[in-house]
Order: sequence, then C-alpha cells, then structure tokens
Amino acid sequence: MSDRAVDVHWMSRALRLAALGRHASPNPMVGCVLLDRDGRKIGEGWHVRPGTGHAEAVALDAARSAGARPHTAYVTLEPCSHHGRTPPCADALLAAGVSRVVLALEDPDSRVSGTGIARLRDAGVVVECGLLEGPARALIAAYIKHRSTGLPWVTLKTAMTLDGKVATSSGDSRWISSPISRAAVHRQLRDRADAILTGVGTVLADDPALTTRLGRREGRDPWRIVVDSRLRTPLAAKVIAQAAVDGRTIVATTHAAADAHGETFTARGCQLIVTGETPEGRVNLAELLGYLGTRGDIVGVLAETGPALSAALVDAGLVDRWLAYIAPKLVGGEAAPGPIGGEGVLRMADSRLVRVKKVRRSGPDLVVDAALW
Repeated sequence: MSDRAVDVHWMSRALRLAALGRHASPNPMVGCVLLDRDGRKIGEGWHVRPGTGHAEAVALDAARSAGARPHTAYVTLEPCSHHGRTPPCADALLAAGVSRVVLALEDPDSRVSGTGIARLRDAGVVVECGLLEGPARALIAAYIKHRSTGLPWVTLKTAMTLDGKVATSSGDSRWISSPISRAAVHRQLRDRADAILTGVGTVLADDPALTTRLGRREGRDPWRIVVDSRLRTPLAAKVIAQAAVDGRTIVATTHAAADAHGETFTARGCQLIVTGETPEGRVNLAELLGYLGTRGDIVGVLAETGPALSAALVDAGLVDRWLAYIAPKLVGGEAAPGPIGGEGVLRMADSRLVRVKKVRRSGPDLVVDAALW
C-alpha cells in the first residue's frame, strides 16, 4: 500500500474504535491507534465514558503492556492539552516518544483548539491534520456544535405511515413503526442521547417512560425533558414517577405556571426550568435549549415530540437532524395529523428544503436521515 493508503487504513480503524464510545458524551467519541517504527500495530483504544481514560491513554497503556515503543499515533481528534479529570494526552504522547501524529480534526473546545497540536509540534513531533475529516466530523457532530455554539445538537425522530400520518383521526398512534424500528430507536438513539425532549401532549396521550430498554444489554437512561407551558403533566405520569427514582426528569414551563404549581413537581424530584413566554404564552424553546447547553452534561438531545412541538422546534431553527421512520401502512383521513403541525407555509415556493443524507431499511420500514440546516 502507498503511504496515504496506510494512513487511511489506520485512521479508518481509529474511527471505528471511536464509534464504540456510545456513552462518551458529553465528552467526544475518540479513537486512537498506535504503530511502532516498523508500521506494526502495538496498541489501540477509545474513550468509553466520562471519567475513564482517553483514547490515547488507553492505547498507550496497551503498548506499554506489550513492551513496545510507539512511533506513529492515529487519533480522530486533537489530543487535549489541559488538565481535566485526566492528564493532557498531548503530554502523554510526548512522554511515550511518539514521533508522528496523524489527526482527523482539530478540537473546537476553547481549552484545546490547536494548543495540543502546537505542543506536539513545538516538541519536534510531525503532526498532520485533516485525514478523513468528513467522517470524523459526522461522528462527533453534537460535540462540535455544542463547543462551537453553546447549543446542544437536536435530532428530531418521527414515525409516520406511508401517507404521512403520525396518528389516526382518533389520536391512536400505537404502533406505527415495526418492533425492529422501535428496538433500533432504543439502541441507536436513546442509548446515545443525553436527553429526550417531549411535550405535555405526548405525555397526556401516551404516558411514555422515556427510558432506554435494551433487553439484557446495559443501556443509559437519558435526561427526560417535558415541555409543559401550563404544568398539565399528571403527577401519576411515568416521567414524574421516574423522577423519584433517579432525579433525571426536567419540566420546562413558564413563570406563571411555575409560581402556581412548580413546588408540586419539585417535591416529586423533578427539576424545573422556567423560561420566558412566547407571544402565544408557551415555553421559549430557544431559551430552553440555550440553558441546556450551559449545563455541561447535555450535548445531544433526541426530540420525540408531537406535531405542534415538532413544528415549533423546526420553525425556531433548533433541529439539526431529522430521522423519519416511514411504515408501509395507510391511514388516510383529513383529520389524521402529520409529523409537523403549526400553520405551515402558504406557497410551495416557501417550503423548507432538507438535505437527505441517507435512506435505509429498518425491517419493513424506511428510514430517511436528513439534515435540516
């Protein structure tokens, strides 16, 4: 293989390793592969979860256990240069005697942002950045947006019939998508999200638990966020009952509702977020997302919402990705709702364009993966 082909091979491996860190958030998913001077792999690793070793440290430990000296490191993100829960990875690579570092991305975090690269280069290490940058960016898109804008990445997930209905005219919506798709949502979306956002309408209609169910495999329950402008969520709802167990339910509401009923919810273990009101008297979603971004533990949000809240999120420009599960079913009926409510546009020329990135099968269903902005 050519030198570039070798680099692409090992960076591809590092990216596959990084993808294993599905519970790394709010930290980024990072993978690392170490080679010796003869081009043999001597260590590899990925960041598993916050508080555990970074990918570089894990790979270096593997190399030390093998009694090997690293020469080249392939890392999907710039090594950190600051002290956090773990020592700087740039220093660890220098101490190990690494001579060449190949990176996919510079870290947008202001605490790093080129300083890790500079530290390595100042010590005489050859640093090459930008290899497989596109796939690396896609892998940690939520982290990049959060560090660049202060806002969490929002994925809107909807399930609809082939004729674009999310419920029948009577409101019945169970179940639209197949068991295979529902399992995939838990495995691929909820298990990796920091928070699930829904509206009080969904709670009233379906009483969802908003937990992650993976059968025998260990999963992670995200924060549960209910947008409830007037605090109509029943105290017997599953999301409220779950708050008493783990304290991970947030109710977003307005000042008037919080003053009248807020203590009832906090007494049951819920956290209350109070925002300003829109002209319609509803929760200010931009303010809510801005607050979530300042917490530090919510980088990626999965929105599983009804048509009204979905429309509000889209209209506010807060949705980054839309995953539409389309079931081979027909419902019909003018009164049966679609996935995006609200007033909509009056002219087709004013319709929003989305960029379809991928279309795939999920059992009998189709999944359209699209970027909104």
